[in-house]
Order: sequence, then structure tokens, then C-alpha cells
Amino acid sequence: MPSLRSILFRHLVRLGSLSNRADVSIAQLRASMEKGNWFLSLSVPCGTVTEPVSAGGVPAEWVLPPGKRRRGTVLFVHGGAFVMGSPRSHRGLVARIAAAAQLEALAIDYRLAPEHPFPAALEDTLTAYRWLLREHCQASEAVLIGDSAGGNLVLAALLALRAAGEALPAAAVCLSPATALDGKGESLRTHAERDPVLRVETVGPLVAAYVGDHDPTEPLLSPLYADLHGLPPLFLQVGSDEILLSDVIAFAERARQAGVTVELEIWEGMWHVWQIGAPWMPEATHAIQHIGAFIQRQLATQARAA
Repeated sequence: MPSLRSILFRHLVRLGSLSNRADVSIAQLRASMEKGNWFLSLSVPCGTVTEPVSAGGVPAEWVLPPGKRRRGTVLFVHGGAFVMGSPRSHRGLVARIAAAAQLEALAIDYRLAPEHPFPAALEDTLTAYRWLLREHCQASEAVLIGDSAGGNLVLAALLALRAAGEALPAAAVCLSPATALDGKGESLRTHAERDPVLRVETVGPLVAAYVGDHDPTEPLLSPLYADLHGLPPLFLQVGSDEILLSDVIAFAERARQAGVTVELEIWEGMWHVWQIGAPWMPEATHAIQHIGAFIQRQLATQARAA
């Protein structure tokens, strides 16, 4: 049963989120997200250090949690319907995940649509990952994480790396990922009034700006329709009340059928990327703790196999 705090937070999100309104411009959405007005926590845990860096030419930010860190690195790809968001807008979420995993994190500032449609954001994600392996860690010590559109980019990056015969990361984590961009998921309709963050009529045009002239069912745009064999272990979190629920469940099932190790968590009463509610919502804090535990398990498995 959802906590009282989450019930209150849900109402605040519905009132304050611009991404569920059709009367706002991309410029307004971007400004709102950068200010933290979309209930994104810009604050970070005490002792967190952030440092700007160029990841092979892609602007990025190191997020270093306090305390002793384990061996390994998180590459974080932010959400924002491919048209908004940045390391700054997601700094609080990245910092809390990094702290839970006891790892340093690299958050990238990929190019946004509509100025830079597909495949620009994917190319930047791949460039940053390759830089990370070249300059900082081995693939077995890297974990890719993304929320929403960032989850889509993480999955697409895995497919592109596999196709190119390049080293895959130890694991990947996707929070409310957009696994299909064709707008056919059942919960897009059935959950239209339940998700306080996303509405199809608002997000659809934003996603279309990223897709451009491409077929939205192309595997690198809609990983749900891809051949998923050979991917690393995946950890997926999705809320029971969000419009992307059915696509995430379908993706998890197809990945398992392809032999991929998948852990899928469906959080009752939660909505799109509720993890941003940490530290105020217990469900958000607990979800991040689960992410950290998964990452630690996967890196420990890789270390034993080395």
C-alpha cells in the first residue's frame, strides 16, 4: 500500500508537472526541469562531490558519493523525453544511486531533440561509454543506468555495442524505460488517468521530435522489437500506475525468452520515475536501495569470474 507521503507527493507532482500538459513549449519544459520544478531533487547527499568532465567530447559530470567507494563506475543517462534534462536536473537522483551502490557515477549531457534528432543522443551515449572504458575502467566494472528516455538510450546502446562486437557492461539498470516509441502499448490508454507525470498527447510530439523521419519500430528506437539475445543482466523498475507499464513488462518477457537475466520490479501505486521522490518518499528511497544492491551483486559476480 502506498505511503501517506507518496500519496501527498503524487498530488504535488500532478499539480506541478508540466510534462502532463499540452500547452507548454519545449523551452518551458527545459527551464522547469533545470530549476527542479518538476519535483526533481537538485540537492545531493552531504559530502557528494561533482566535477565537470569531457567524456570523449560529450559534456558530462562526475558524481562522487561520500565515504569509501567500491571498484566500478556507473554511467548515467538522464530522461526527459529526449528533449530536456541534463546532469544538473538529475544530480540528486544520480548522487543517491551512486551512494547506494558505493560507486562513482558519470552523468552525460547528450544532445537533445528537436535540434539533434535520432541518432544523436545514442551516438553520444556510445561515445561516453567508449571513453569510459578507454580512460577509466573495464567493461566488467561498468554499469549503465537510465531513466525514461535515458532507459531507452541505455537499451539501444547495449544493442549497438553487441552488434558491433564491443565489450558490454557488467549490467544495466532502467527506471521506467521507454522500450517502444510507436505508441501502441496497452497501458498508454488504460493508465492515461493514473500516471500523474506523463500524458500521451503531451509526450507523443516530444518523442516524435526525436524519432524524426525514422520508423519508430526500428530496434534502436524501440528495443522491445529487437533481438535481445546476449545482453547483460538487466534490472527494471516500473510503477503499477504509469503509462509505460505494459511495454516494460513486454520487454522483460521478451528479454527473458532471449536468455537474458532480468529482474523486474513493479512498484504498487507508483508512477513514472517515482525514484526522484527520494529522500522524501520511502518508496523512492527503498527503490534506490534495491538498485544499489543489484549493482553490487552484479559487480561482485564479475569480480569472482575474473
